[in-house]
Amino acid sequence: MTDHRPADARSPEPTARPLHVLVLPGGGYQHLADHEGEPVAEWLRSLGHSAEVVRYPLDTRHPGPLERVREAVRAARSAGHERVGLLGFSAGGHAAGLAALAPGATGEARVDLVVLAYPVVSMRTPTHGGSRAALIGLDAADALRAATSLDALVTRDSPPTFVWHTADDETVPVEHAYLMGAALAEVGVPHALHVYASGRHGLGLAEGAGPAAAWTRDCAEWLDDQLGRSMQTG
Repeated sequence: MTDHRPADARSPEPTARPLHVLVLPGGGYQHLADHEGEPVAEWLRSLGHSAEVVRYPLDTRHPGPLERVREAVRAARSAGHERVGLLGFSAGGHAAGLAALAPGATGEARVDLVVLAYPVVSMRTPTHGGSRAALIGLDAADALRAATSLDALVTRDSPPTFVWHTADDETVPVEHAYLMGAALAEVGVPHALHVYASGRHGLGLAEGAGPAAAWTRDCAEWLDDQLGRSMQTG
């Protein structure tokens, strides 16, 4: 039956639920890269999301950064944000992944999705030594290295994950992204893995950076897809 009511009197069309994104800049757990912070939050806002930068503690041993990020997630929930995501770069990607995947990510601390940009994933490989030295120490026991390796923490209940990297990254090798993608695929976690042909480490939004510049488009489409799925499932 045709609805003849004025458009403003009809029920609104379903829309994706709002997404609040916590942005974690990289910097090897020793500094925070400005270009991976507020400019990224502004880009997310331009897509219709809300976003804020989380300044997690530096030169602080695990679990200090993890606790700070989870505190920020709980604060976002308390502020009324129904869906909360994390977007982290390099070491910030590692911090985002830990907050999403490590045991205890339940209730108000659980995130709905995570975006990992050229992330440090494994603390069991020789790289990235700077992040490992700052977070757990180069002489950390095997058990601690495993407990802080994102690929070892993935379970069937892990949140949907978007990962991107460049094939010729010399600072954090693309091996990290492949480890993460394989772990997600093994247990069936919804995910996307994009490896672009070239691009130095630390690109941030990667504007004008050749193939890697496509990551913002690809990520925006993935976020829309995830929000659309959440609207359908309720």
